Amino acid sequence: MKQFLITTAGVFTGLLIFLIGVPILIISLAVSATAPAPLPGKAVLELDLRGPLNDQSPHNPLLGLGGGSDSVMSIISTLKRAGTDDRVKGLLVRLPEGGIEPGMADEIRLAFKQFRAAGKPIYAHSQGIYPAGIVTTTYMLGAAADQLWMQPGASLQVTGVATEDLFFKRFFDKYGVVPQYEQRYEYKNAVNGYLFSDYTPAHRQSQLSWIGSVYGSNLGFAAQDRKTDPAGLRTALEAGPYLADDALKLKLIDRLGQVRETEQALLDKAGDGARTIDFHDYADSHQEGDGKIGDSIAVIEAEGAILTGRDRGSNPFTGGATIYSDDLAGAILSAARTEAVKAIVLRINSPGGSDTASEQILDAIRVAKAAGKPVVVSMGSYGASGGYWIASEASAIIAQPTTLTGSIGVFGGKFALGPALEKFGVDVRQTGVGGEYAGGFGLSQPFTATQRAAFGGWMDRIYETFIVRVATGRKLPVEQVRELAKGRVWTGEQARTLGLVDELGGFYQAVDKAKALAGLKGEIQLRRMTPSEGAFETLQRALGVSAMSARTLAAAAWVFGDPRSQAILDQVSEARLRGEGHGMVLAPMPIR
Repeated sequence: MKQFLITTAGVFTGLLIFLIGVPILIISLAVSATAPAPLPGKAVLELDLRGPLNDQSPHNPLLGLGGGSDSVMSIISTLKRAGTDDRVKGLLVRLPEGGIEPGMADEIRLAFKQFRAAGKPIYAHSQGIYPAGIVTTTYMLGAAADQLWMQPGASLQVTGVATEDLFFKRFFDKYGVVPQYEQRYEYKNAVNGYLFSDYTPAHRQSQLSWIGSVYGSNLGFAAQDRKTDPAGLRTALEAGPYLADDALKLKLIDRLGQVRETEQALLDKAGDGARTIDFHDYADSHQEGDGKIGDSIAVIEAEGAILTGRDRGSNPFTGGATIYSDDLAGAILSAARTEAVKAIVLRINSPGGSDTASEQILDAIRVAKAAGKPVVVSMGSYGASGGYWIASEASAIIAQPTTLTGSIGVFGGKFALGPALEKFGVDVRQTGVGGEYAGGFGLSQPFTATQRAAFGGWMDRIYETFIVRVATGRKLPVEQVRELAKGRVWTGEQARTLGLVDELGGFYQAVDKAKALAGLKGEIQLRRMTPSEGAFETLQRALGVSAMSARTLAAAAWVFGDPRSQAILDQVSEARLRGEGHGMVLAPMPIR
């Protein structure tokens, strides 16, 4: 039936695809086949940070059908190349109105500093910074530029950082829903919203701790880059909000002007004949190397929740990133077997997921190390819970000051919906054979005392395994790790002082560390070994249909690129992921 409906849909859309899609496809192929326009002798790159931003470029090739999003890894690699390109004379940055994830902002700031160290100016332009997300990160990036411009009449509202959480306990009590979750331990607060009506003391302490660390780090870097007193900068910002005129008088920004004026000022500085070039166009013009095989460092990227199995194209059109243990472990093992690869840099941006999936990936890291290949972990915005499980036995861990890491803990449980459904005339009954625990995760009733005890014992064993992994990898006493754990989230800066992270820095600092551990000298090739699939293979696996049907639906999605349809696909994919994954070693993601 599924094949029949898909074929019918293909016939229905065929005419429109022919009349609309084919001409567009021909034009697109013609454009893509054209060699990139030559870069002018004097170019100013324009980087727009106002759109969606991921840590890594999508591994799913179909994302281009919907426009996709920028990635931090692409931005920093392009800026590194531009810094050595004599034709590039400067960078214009369009700042977002809200916040950027702290770890991402830290990584981009380092790239800005390297670009400026090459003698190339950066002008940042803002149309206002408003309290949406952690806005101190956006101000920090503006402060990292040579000049921070703001549009006249815009607002600078960088007065602090605040987060909100939803608590459903009173709602559940009203309708008879019984949430039953075990946490190891008090700081593992990912499910606190189900269990309580307010922050517990541990939850509040944890939140204020990492928020305070991020806030202090952001303002410290901003003060450093603007060569001003950190305490004075903090006092001035917290006394806001300000209109742009007032911000200029207080020297919180450098210039007032429209974006066209900022652009022209930078072009004038670049010299006669200078032109602006879109950042993506410049990135796309990059030509790969000559293909010579020599000593190299494998770069393997991993972003999203961690699940067992392999990617079967569960989300072919949209950007939901997921780490599949078979794929990531396979990539690490492949790098370990490749003679030319002398070290591995594993980029992790993950809040965790399945404990068994995390253990499978960690095992691959052990194999690589045993083969004499140092494995250095570079953490993005998150390296927490299962993400930290993976990293725990790496040769070295490099994190940004604001990376959310640690969260060494576990949770799990269920919702008992039977009492709530009874109020609406719905009765849930259960039958089964075997031991009492077999029916423990049924939704009809809460755990029995025996089931709860068995479940709690299982959680204890997962937690103890996690503790041992960290103690082994970080060469710390078990009791010390147990005290640091309890599910608590730390920032990278805090984690370094606790011995959970080796160094603070970004991706290229991790590359340098890998070179040093492998005894490599000079320029070393970075060899990307992140697993990926072809576009139509991805779609075919996702839908379980023929290649022709996959191509038909891909074309239809391309023609009918409706954001609402994409949102539905996202929801379906997330529901599928929840059904497949264990979700046991997962940290909250409070900064999205």
